[in-house]
Order: sequence, then C-alpha cells, then structure tokens
Amino acid sequence: MAEPARHDAVELIRAKRDGRALTDDEIRWLIAAYTAGEVADEQMSALLMAVYFRGLAPAELRAWTAAMVGSGERLDLAAVGAPTVDKHSTGGVGDKVSLVLAPLVASCGAAVPQLSGRGLGHTGGTLDKLEAIPGWRAGLPAAEMIAVLRATGCVICAAGAGLAPADRKLYALRDVTGTVESIPLIASSIMSKKIAEGTAALVLDVKVGTGAFMTELPAARELAATMVSLGADAGVRTAALLTRMDVPLGRAVGNAVEVEEAVATLRGQGPPDLAEVTLALAAEMLALAGIEADPAAALADGRALDRYRSMIKAQGGDPDAPLPQARRAEPVTAGRAGWLWRLDARAVGVAAWRLGAGRARKEDPVSASAGVLCLAKPGERVEAGQPLLELRADDPSRFARARAALAGAIEIGPEPFAAAPLVIERVTA
Repeated sequence: MAEPARHDAVELIRAKRDGRALTDDEIRWLIAAYTAGEVADEQMSALLMAVYFRGLAPAELRAWTAAMVGSGERLDLAAVGAPTVDKHSTGGVGDKVSLVLAPLVASCGAAVPQLSGRGLGHTGGTLDKLEAIPGWRAGLPAAEMIAVLRATGCVICAAGAGLAPADRKLYALRDVTGTVESIPLIASSIMSKKIAEGTAALVLDVKVGTGAFMTELPAARELAATMVSLGADAGVRTAALLTRMDVPLGRAVGNAVEVEEAVATLRGQGPPDLAEVTLALAAEMLALAGIEADPAAALADGRALDRYRSMIKAQGGDPDAPLPQARRAEPVTAGRAGWLWRLDARAVGVAAWRLGAGRARKEDPVSASAGVLCLAKPGERVEAGQPLLELRADDPSRFARARAALAGAIEIGPEPFAAAPLVIERVTA
C-alpha cells in the first residue's frame, strides 16, 4: 500500500468538527501519524470529540477500521488446520461464557483463537478470571499462541503488542477524554483487533441491559449491525446475538468464583442461564465455521471439559490446583418473604469491584478471591432473612462500600416472576 500523503491535523479536526466526511487517504494518514507519535494527544483528543458528536459515515468507518488494522501486523492462522471462529462479548456481569465456549466449540472441530481483555469498572475481564489459576499465562508470543491453538483447538490470551497498536493508543485516550460512548469508535476498536487476529469467522455477543455497556436495545442493535457490517467488509463471516444483561449471568461474579462456575458448567452442573447463552453462541459459531455438530452433546459427554483442561495446561496452568479463596464472607439477606423480582446486574458488578474483583484503571491490581455469589436469582421464592448474596473479600473494610453499591438493587414482590429469554435477537449482514 502506498504511503498516504501528509495532511494537517488541525485542518482535519476542523473538517470533522464542521461535518465534512474525511477521505480514505486523510484517515490512513491520521491513524498512521498518531500511532507514530506525529499527531499529538491533544489533537487526536479534539478529533475524537468531533467524531463523538458528528459520527463517522459508513465509508469513513470502514477506512478508520482498516487503518487501525493496518497500524500493526495481521496474524496468519492458515497453518492451524481447522476452520477458525472467535467470539467477542461487549462485557457484562458474571460473563464467564468464554471459559466454557472456547473449549466447547473446539471440541466440536473448530479452532478458537480467543484474544481477550481485562475488566474495567463493573464488568469483568476473561484474562483476570483465568489468572486466578496457578501458573496460567495470558501473554503468549504469536508463535506460541498458534502452537497452542494447533495442539488444543483453542487458546485464550492477551492480544500481542503488534496487533492494532493504534487501538491501544486510541482506547487509552478515549478513556480519559469522555469519548468512550461512541458507536463508531466502539465498533472500530473491537473489530480492528478481531480482524487483525486473523479469524475467518466471528460471533458477537452484544449485551443489553443495566449491567451492559449498552443499556438500551436500539443502541445495542445499532452497535451490533455496525460491527457485523465491518466484519463482512473485511472478509470475516460475522453475526451477532443480542443477549440480556439486567441480571448477573450465572451465580458467580468475580475471578476465581467464575472459574469454578465455568468448570462446573463444563461438567454439566452449571446454572441454566449460563448454559443457555453459551449453547446459543456455540451454535452460531459452528454454523459460521461450516461445522455440523451438537454442542450440547459435547458439553454432556465431557469432550469440552477435556479441551478446557488441555488448554489450561498448554498455557502453563494447573487445572487441578485449588483456586484462591477469600478469607471473609458476609451475607446480604432478604428483608421480606416473596418472589425475587429484580437483582440489578450493574449494582452486583460494582459491589464485586469494590470487594476487590475489579479495577478502576487498567494498571490496578485485582483480587483473585474477591467476588459475589448470587444465592437467589429472579423468579425464585425467598423467605425473610434468607441469604440472597454472599460477599467475599480478604479485606473486611471493603464490605461496607460493597453493601452501599447494592442499595436499591434487590426487589422482592408478592407474585411469581417469569424471566424473559436471554437471547433477544440475531443480527447478520
């Protein structure tokens, strides 16, 4: 590709501020120059704010995403020897789906190269969860990642520094400039990494609800459609499921406690809601990969658990090692008898964060043992004084702030409550 012509950053800021669409060449230059340090943070901050208010037209967004992919290397997974398919979740509370899904889909004949991230705020991160396992490594060089993928059919690891480096810089800048909540910027951030990853197919789990990044269905639908379109334009077979995130997924929220629940699910003993979402995503992934298989059977007969154990061992972890346990636990009890109508996902996520399971900044440490267990879920009958939640932490001073996060999060009603299906709709190109 020819070098883009040089442009003036201030002129591009003015153009986008005033509503003019940027050309492909202008966008390629801008992303390359910012990645190389030739465009200052304050200039890119101004341009991001202009994008936040003015948006990006479809052609601009395609060029923006392609430029981010082009800012680094693109993995070649041709040597893996199986159809490649990945999944990305926009983030939720108790969302340990990847820990079950990657080995499950691999056990059905696909190769799953899952480049995952860390938690921030009330949403958890897959890498933080798996790092609760003694010895497990998130950072794998590209050659080792591909070797693990060939050997076990699945790998869950951190994206290497060479993949979409423009996104790493832009994400950090968006985080401190109030420009995170922009659908074009979210879509290009997610899809640039997934396209650079080299997977042939991708299923997006776009969460909707109080515990999700997108709290309203129309915005979630727009984000899903935007990402599906970007994937198709880049030659990646892409589909999305919109799934509910008003209630924590499963009963465990934290790091080690979510690993325990994921392993229980792989043994066929997990909560029904986690199995429902996981199997729906598995069916989508296998369909895009062109594989006819029954993921429920692979979950039931132990094949998926075997793949999980192989993957953990291949990345240095001990799947049989005891997981960290919190030193202290306190219950949150029901104030009255009745039916649990509401358990707010965001509030539970914030409580787990305050107990030490999450971070406020990317560089903050997390506690492997802290978290929340949901002892009751909406739709279940509860009695006055019954424990509804169990808060876990090593530091007892954290309990008060975690309880404060749960104020108003629990609602108990006089009648039975029927939960809505978790999968709302499917979005394709």
